[in-house]
Amino acid sequence: MKAVENKLNINQWAEEDRPREKLERLGAQALSDAELLAILVGSGSTKEDAVTLMKRILNDCHNNLNTLGKMSIRDLCQYNGVGPAKAITILPSCSQNSRSICRSKLLIPNFCSIYLKLYHVIFVVLTEVYALKSF
Repeated sequence: MKAVENKLNINQWAEEDRPREKLERLGAQALSDAELLAILVGSGSTKEDAVTLMKRILNDCHNNLNTLGKMSIRDLCQYNGVGPAKAITILPSCSQNSRSICRSKLLIPNFCSIYLKLYHVIFVVLTEVYALKSF
């Protein structure tokens, strides 16, 4: 229970450390894979914030996005804080191509922000769809 009490939500972090603000200020190339994925999933669990959750998942995949992208929805749902909607949001973003696009220095920095916002919209829609199905 103490771990839950000690957990800081990302909105309690210093503004310059928050992934979304960091992305806006410095661009996608300044963020770790875990921070980018945390932006996509939006939240963690009662035990850990989204960045810590994504660091743990990535660690289990040997920090290999390609390996993460090959996991099943069911595999990802085994992590506390990941349901089908988050798993579906994570998987397409982990293909080798999508991350290399964000890392490309030839592209306009705002492209990644738009790309991440699109995934966020997909996540919100999927969350609502799954919420409706549970009734």
